[in-house]
Amino acid sequence: MPQPLDLAGHGMLAFTRASLSTLRSALMRDGGPDAAIYLQEAGYAGGDALWQAFRRWLSERSDITAEQMDVETFEARVSEFFRDAGWGSITISSLGDVVATLDSADWGEADANSATDHPSCHLTTGMFADLFGRVAAAPVAVLEVECRSMGAPRCRFLVGNPMLMEHIYDDMGTGRSYEEAVHACA
Repeated sequence: MPQPLDLAGHGMLAFTRASLSTLRSALMRDGGPDAAIYLQEAGYAGGDALWQAFRRWLSERSDITAEQMDVETFEARVSEFFRDAGWGSITISSLGDVVATLDSADWGEADANSATDHPSCHLTTGMFADLFGRVAAAPVAVLEVECRSMGAPRCRFLVGNPMLMEHIYDDMGTGRSYEEAVHACA
């Protein structure tokens, strides 16, 4: 039976959801729109340590490396890792073969009681940008388009090349839904 994730041994620490939610709320209240950028930067800065933690965690449970996995195996293992680390589970898919989607009905950064107007898993978007950029061996951008903090049933993150993601973001700024913006890029 695999051992639980050794947070300290993997360069990580436990941080309560209530603490993260309060930190995010205080930053948003006092820092305004720049707070999202600060949280994204913090998430991105932790990406290398998270990647190394995932690789070590995986080596404790498997003879295959992250780089050797097929998509289905990677999805199962990375979801298990995030669940073990307390973040929640994710499923990986794609939308119109244009962008990857990461969905979670139990994502740890989301606060279903916060009733925000915009997606607010900013730390996660930075963390995912670094982590999945390492998986892709190329820079990626991440955009959260659904969030449990807004009352949605799941958090949904779009992952793609930065220029494409900027185009999708700009299209959404004109009033298009993210689905319409993605399909316009197909």
